[in-house]
Amino acid sequence: MNNYKSHLIKSFNLACLGLTLSLSNSLALADEATNYPEKVIHFVVPYPPGGPLDAAARQLGERIQETLGQNVIVENKAGAGGNVGLASVAQAKPDGYTLGMGAVATMAINPWLYKKMPFDPSKDFAPVMLLSNVPNVLILNKDFSAEHEIKDVKSLVAYLSQHGDKVNYGSGGNGSAGHLAGELFKQRAGVDMLHIPYQGASPAKLALLANQTQVMFDNLASALPQIKGGEVVALAVTTADRSSFLKDVPTLEEDGIDNFDISTWFGVVSPAGTPEAIVEKLNKAYAEAMQDQRVQTQMRNMGSDLEPGTAADFSNYAKKELEKYKEVVEAAGIGLD
Repeated sequence: MNNYKSHLIKSFNLACLGLTLSLSNSLALADEATNYPEKVIHFVVPYPPGGPLDAAARQLGERIQETLGQNVIVENKAGAGGNVGLASVAQAKPDGYTLGMGAVATMAINPWLYKKMPFDPSKDFAPVMLLSNVPNVLILNKDFSAEHEIKDVKSLVAYLSQHGDKVNYGSGGNGSAGHLAGELFKQRAGVDMLHIPYQGASPAKLALLANQTQVMFDNLASALPQIKGGEVVALAVTTADRSSFLKDVPTLEEDGIDNFDISTWFGVVSPAGTPEAIVEKLNKAYAEAMQDQRVQTQMRNMGSDLEPGTAADFSNYAKKELEKYKEVVEAAGIGLD
């Protein structure tokens, strides 16, 4: 009996100790979130400096410094299609002091391209906010378009049905958004084209202008100057809805290519386990930043007019994109290692 009482007392004491520790941890996290941020925030861009994502990260960083009262240092950690930089975010302490730029490539495409990934995008991050969502646009070399009287998607499909083996489409590289859009187009339209990968979107665009390739799925912001200048012919955007920047250009779905919705997007992520209160504070800071005139100008220059959303919105969207690109990559038979 004494042993039984002793066991009960020990169990009770352990339960009380566990409850005390749990409460202490909860209070500590609450206090940490209340005082956040107390030091410099590091923001990892998993791509080289000078690109549009880098510029957006720096512009937003300057703005949220004003809201949060702490410096934001942007760090470029490029490699493996963005995997290197984002892996460093996944492995960081989940305290809100290391954030990263999660993009469609790293969060939705790479997991299906690479056999070995240094992180699981569905488990290793706490999404904060989707910042930008830009359509790709189907563009043609203007001489090719004029010679074969291709003025819309239907006439392009009709031509490819007969001469697809003679048509090249360029992209910024194997596994790029432009490559995947081209492969999905071939699948959905039941046509063929030869893919020509380049070392980046800029040389791919130059090849299109020179008629070395005839077709390209380019980022809207990148293609807009050539579209407005009449240097290329825009047939359709790749998203489910039309772009406010090209209101007269239909979507691929409007022109008969069913179930086609591809865009280039990016947003802020933090390591999984970051306290919800800190994620919420960051979400509010970025939402405020996105209303700033300087930031809106930067985003419009990138072809995005996205309104701020919640952390849950971004989380749900990223999960859907991950599943969508699994089908696209597998159907196209693309792999990088």
